[in-house]
Amino acid sequence: MLTKGDKILIVSIVIFSILSLIYIKNFAFTNEENYISIQVDGEEIKKVIFDKKLIGKTMPIETEFGYNLIEIGDQKVRVIDADCPDKLDVKQGYISKSGEVIVCLPNKLVIEIKGIGDDVDIDYMSR
Repeated sequence: MLTKGDKILIVSIVIFSILSLIYIKNFAFTNEENYISIQVDGEEIKKVIFDKKLIGKTMPIETEFGYNLIEIGDQKVRVIDADCPDKLDVKQGYISKSGEVIVCLPNKLVIEIKGIGDDVDIDYMSR
């Protein structure tokens, strides 16, 4: 039989666990300094550091493989137009967290959000 003290201990452990998960999800793996890495055919062709002046700006990416139009938002990026047949990259919408990726296979385009301090080759699961 649980006493009043046991119930208080269980409730406080549950609340502490939930608050810890929220902290880890929102703050532990975020970098204040993120940038956009644009790669075509495996080679990085452009790095764009997020800036308030770039909000709402579009950036055309024209290569021998195809055309994509990228829109930069407030700490987020998306593809708004592409000449690929399925347009899965357009349908994906915005990405905003370090490690998220938009891929357009027909155009060999990869757009990735990276943190300035993300040069470590360790994934999140092994930390």
